[in-house]
Amino acid sequence: MPILESSLTLLLLWAVIGYLLGSIPFGVIVARVMGLGNLREIGSGNIGATNVLRTGSKPAAAATLILDATKGAVALLLARYFAAEDAAQVAALAAMIGHCYPVWLKFKGGKGVATFLGILLALAWPVGLAACLAWLIGAGLSRISSMGGLFSAASSTILIVVMGFGSGYLLSVLLAIIVFLRHRANIARIRAGTEPKIGQKK
Repeated sequence: MPILESSLTLLLLWAVIGYLLGSIPFGVIVARVMGLGNLREIGSGNIGATNVLRTGSKPAAAATLILDATKGAVALLLARYFAAEDAAQVAALAAMIGHCYPVWLKFKGGKGVATFLGILLALAWPVGLAACLAWLIGAGLSRISSMGGLFSAASSTILIVVMGFGSGYLLSVLLAIIVFLRHRANIARIRAGTEPKIGQKK
């Protein structure tokens, strides 16, 4: 995180705003709007784009991916515009927490990869693009979405320093930790060889 420029009250305000933005369950909303049913009762029950894809609707999965990424980016960019960089990073972290633990869904949210990538793109777009490429490499080689997310999260903590954006290092580490924590079950299945491939119904 950068040196504090904002008051604690302002940081708390942006944390709340970020959390509320991040907690919007776009996967659930998109699935319902497009007549795909209750996403919590489909596949893994997760609210992210990977599970939306298990409905068989690629447009719905793409919309969920974009919207989940956008809400993380918007939280950061709004706080950066109206406050300062410290508030922007607090809002971004809160948006990630909101996506993973939304109050509207009894704190049972998504895995956070799309929101994580959206935040990185807004934080420092070269790092964000590199992290997206890391996702493509990880997922493409393994054909496992969660592997792409884990590879991208791990890579981001290196990329942000190597590419000269060290002020966002702590944020990237915290985001990566959340991604790994949210993927604990996936990591266990990867080790057991039972993790579903991309597009495969669980």
